[in-house]
Order: sequence, then structure tokens, then C-alpha cells
Amino acid sequence: MSNLQYNRKSSSDTARRLKDLLHKSENRICADCGAEDPKWASTNIGVFICLKCSGAHRSLGTHISKVLSVTLDEWSDDEIDSMIEVGGNSAANAIYEAFLPQGYSKPTLHTGHDQRLKFIRSKYELQEFLKPSLRIVSFASSKSFLQPGDSGKDIDSGFESDISEKTVGMVEFIGILKVKVVKGTNLAIRDMLTSDPYVILNLGQQKVQTTVKKSNLNPVWNEVLSLSVPQRFGPLKLQVYDYDMFSADDIMGEAEVDLQPMITSATAFGDPNLLEDMQIGKWLKSGDNALIKDSTINIVEGKVKQQVFLKLQNVESGEIELELEWTALNQ
Repeated sequence: MSNLQYNRKSSSDTARRLKDLLHKSENRICADCGAEDPKWASTNIGVFICLKCSGAHRSLGTHISKVLSVTLDEWSDDEIDSMIEVGGNSAANAIYEAFLPQGYSKPTLHTGHDQRLKFIRSKYELQEFLKPSLRIVSFASSKSFLQPGDSGKDIDSGFESDISEKTVGMVEFIGILKVKVVKGTNLAIRDMLTSDPYVILNLGQQKVQTTVKKSNLNPVWNEVLSLSVPQRFGPLKLQVYDYDMFSADDIMGEAEVDLQPMITSATAFGDPNLLEDMQIGKWLKSGDNALIKDSTINIVEGKVKQQVFLKLQNVESGEIELELEWTALNQ
């Protein structure tokens, strides 16, 4: 079997396992608010959640809840195994809501963001509804681990330290931005005759990055990175670096993307699922931005999308192509 055939088979098996897990009756409603047909999941906690609750989960940080889309993201076998090991929404709630106060009202489909976020933070970050002798320590790159029998004082101390280092307050998010880093063109030379480029995206306190492309001045990434957009958002900041094994990585240029035209246009036109394919806005090239040409904002098959071509700044050469997709949390 060729590597391509093997990869296709592996991807198909992973998708099937995820679909089978989602189709279990207990996973057909959101673990936190009961909304039907959840399309998101927290892979390290092991629950399926709705779009609105996914925004609250993202605000906790990936060291507490790592959120993936069931339909839009690629899942690894380890992430599927983690979900299966937990046992589904009912099993997870039996732990996280074991001591939910009598008469306590969980969020519903129509609950506002602040109240929803307060409940989700109490449930997963502060762990207020767990049995006192059972604490859950969450790690950024792995699933949650149950720690029965450990000293509550010791575990609480470590957990609070972890939060203080990795989070900066509670932020209200209004949507999810998917950024497909398509490719780079004529990037700057930072090694002998070439570079090993990768892209970093920053939005607020969030930072995501692509893989490194070895010895390539015209890299093709086609990688999708997801960011939560806060209510008070600034520009999306992009930086390209050259990876060095034995010294600090060298900067290969930077640029900023103004998100205001896209989000304003999307808000003005409402639910994109109700609209035909059409142009709804435009970000205009000017001397104050890094655009190579005007960037149009379109409805494409029920999605708000924008293609962006950027000339890297503060560098001798280099261009970056991006594709943006916006999803509002109130849809």
C-alpha cells in the first residue's frame, strides 16, 4: 500500500470513528447547555458542545479546553482515543457535575454569553461541582487526568499556578476566525541561499503558528489556524520567521490584517446561510496597509470568506496569501 493510500485510509478511519462517537444518543446534545446537534468538541475534556459554548470554552485557554470542529478540523487518532476513553457527554457530566447544587439552573440554548461563560468556567476551570476528593488537572497537550486520593491543597495550588501563568482575565468572544495560510512568495533569504520559513499569527493574547517549510522561499502551507475574536478586537498580526536550530529565529517580515471590514460587513448582512453567493464588502488597498490589491469579502456557500494578498513589511521582499473565514457566535 502506498503512503498516499495509507494516509487516505487512516483519515477515513478517523472520520468514521468520530462520526460513530458523535451519533451516540448522549452526544447528540451539547454537554453544557443541551442544544441539539453539537458540531464542536473539547478533545481534552471529552465532551461535544455547541457553537455558543465552544466560544466560552476557547476563552478558558487550550490548557483547560482544546476545542475542535467536528466538521471543519482534522482530528488525530489520539484526540479520538481521548474522547472515547472519557466515554461521552454523560460520563463526563457524571464527573464534572457530580455535585451540582440542587435547583441550580444550567445554561440553555438561549442563555446569554456572560451567564454561559460563568457556568462553564465554574464547571471546568474552577471545578466547583466535583467531589471534593477528586480533582482534575488539565494539560495543554494531553487529555485531562483524574487524580483521586491526591492532596486537594497540593493539586489546587498547582492548578491555580497554571492558570495564572497562561490566562489573562476572562474575555468575551464574538466569533471564530479561521485563517488559511495558503502560501508565501519570494520570501527573504536568511540562511546561506534560502530560508526555513514559518508563520505566526497573533490576535489579542492568542498566538498560533504554521509548520516550518525547510529550504523554501516559495512555501505552500495550506494550513488552517483558528482564533477566537474578542469583543474588543484589534488587527490580526502576522509575522514570518526563519527557523534556526542553534540560534534565535530570524524575522522575515510582518503585516497586519484589519478585521473590521469583514466583521462589520458580516454583521450588516446577517446569517450567511440565508444568503446566496455574493460580495458583501471590501477592504481597500492604501498606503496605510500591506495589501497588494483590494480584498473583497464574499458569501460563499453560506460562509463569510475573504481572500487577502499581503506584501510583507520591514523586509526586502516577500508576499503572503491568506484566506479568512468568519463565524459569528450568535448565529
